[in-house]
Amino acid sequence: MAEDDVYTKDGTVDYRGNPANKKKTGTWDACPFILGNECSERLAYYGMSTNLVLYFKVRLHQHSATASKNVSNWSGTCYITPLIGAFLADSYLGRYWTIACFSIIYVIGMTLLTLSASIPGIKPTCHGHGDENCHATTLESAVCFLALYLIALGTGGIKPCVSSYGADQFDDADPDEKERKSSFFNWFYFSINIGALIASSLLVWIQDNVGWGWGFGIPAVAMAIAVVSFFSGTRLYRNQKPGGSSLTRICQVVVATIRKFHVQVPDDKSLLYETSETESAIKGSRKLDHTNELRFFDKAAVLAQSDKVKESVSPWRLCTVTQVEELKSIIRLLPIWATGIIFATVYGQMSTLFVLQGQTMNTHFGNSSFEIPPASLSIFDTLSVIFWVPVYDRIIVPIARKFSGHKNGLTQLQRMGIGLFISIFSMVAAAILELIRLKVVRKHDYYQLEKIPISIFWQVPQYFIIGCAEVFYFIGQLEFFYEQAPDAMRSFCSALSLTTVALGQYLSSLLVTIVTKISTKNGSPGWIPDNLNYGHIDYFFWLLAALSVLNLIAYLLVSMIYTYKRAMGTLR
Repeated sequence: MAEDDVYTKDGTVDYRGNPANKKKTGTWDACPFILGNECSERLAYYGMSTNLVLYFKVRLHQHSATASKNVSNWSGTCYITPLIGAFLADSYLGRYWTIACFSIIYVIGMTLLTLSASIPGIKPTCHGHGDENCHATTLESAVCFLALYLIALGTGGIKPCVSSYGADQFDDADPDEKERKSSFFNWFYFSINIGALIASSLLVWIQDNVGWGWGFGIPAVAMAIAVVSFFSGTRLYRNQKPGGSSLTRICQVVVATIRKFHVQVPDDKSLLYETSETESAIKGSRKLDHTNELRFFDKAAVLAQSDKVKESVSPWRLCTVTQVEELKSIIRLLPIWATGIIFATVYGQMSTLFVLQGQTMNTHFGNSSFEIPPASLSIFDTLSVIFWVPVYDRIIVPIARKFSGHKNGLTQLQRMGIGLFISIFSMVAAAILELIRLKVVRKHDYYQLEKIPISIFWQVPQYFIIGCAEVFYFIGQLEFFYEQAPDAMRSFCSALSLTTVALGQYLSSLLVTIVTKISTKNGSPGWIPDNLNYGHIDYFFWLLAALSVLNLIAYLLVSMIYTYKRAMGTLR
């Protein structure tokens, strides 16, 4: 093997800071430790969050709408904090140390949540629907929410880094490794759902039938295992060096553009400022070729007469083409990013209204005495993902490749669009089921009946459809934002993609607030009352289906005009 082929060409280094040896580091030798970490961390997260809406309602004695909003707000925060972790990873700590440090915070939060559900004095004393006069104390609520938001902070350092860190194990400059990287994203999402499968089945049952202390304690142990798994692969990892603040470079382009507002951009792109030196691109990243879109920002790279007479020009006055293209890359992602918010709102119903809907149905397994917890129905979302990931990777991709000629079968944008289309039918299925359930309530006057004689397993289609949509949309989104991000901003762009989930959760909370306020006028029980037999959550599901259709149309429009980034050269 030639010396040039011994080391990676994407700027990665090993744990000692030396150039990464392709034979001794990375690829699928390192990925099992990362996938094991993700599987255990997701088991911890979903084991704690899947049943959280019922914990708020039963143990903290919150109303249905309040519990739903609190879960949405907390879940949204879990997807906003990744912006913090991404900034630290890209700019200062690197992905390895960011994951390591924030994992410790995560474990502390999980431990505190376990204690808050176990120790008298901070353990909520409400036990069920019959405790009408029972309310959690300020201390009990405060400790619970402190633990939850510590977890939200901890997950902020893991979520934006771990998928990018796994992708870093494959050299973009090596065609063989680059092709295998696409498969990594599929199996990364597969590992997430293996953890979720255990969480939504075994752990939810333990929480409902054994106790919340055990139900939260086991996820805490799982998180500790995740940390051990991650550190175990240290010697095999390839690491991208942090390159200083990429956000500062973006701000420099904006300021330089404003300063040169009246400067004319030349038609010949070769006249724009670029250097062959290291300051042109962030350390550890490739330069970007010029694109013709968003030419207004090219003003920042125009070499004005005043710049030519100075030996050293301030980066706040003159920027390189690569700097300008980094900003353009982020701006081009934003319309695609925005269309993910409605999808995330639909996805978020699994942990809120789907659970509350299931709580009103017959939870017995056939004619047996065994009851399945309503939150455990999310297992069918997980099983759907576990089913569709290998089907997509091993069957759909080869077939699509024959027709499209694309190495991945479908482009990332095509894959995401299919996911958005499929998600519409999940809301349609949920709305139809609720319509049928309410007809039974009215026909037999079951308004005061806690469990309507309709099997909870009629919810399976809406969960299974969302799982299928996830495989197309979320995995496509992960890969798309990683590929289209500037090299040294990949954690940030992964975090940016995650903020769609946050905003989707916040939008869900906002929609619940709005429809509750409007629908409860004149003494009406509203769409989402505590007793759903008097409500109309089917209207809420129809609303989300309609918004999803409009969102799909918007996505098709913005995806047709999207321009892919063009990177130049290698790093060694």
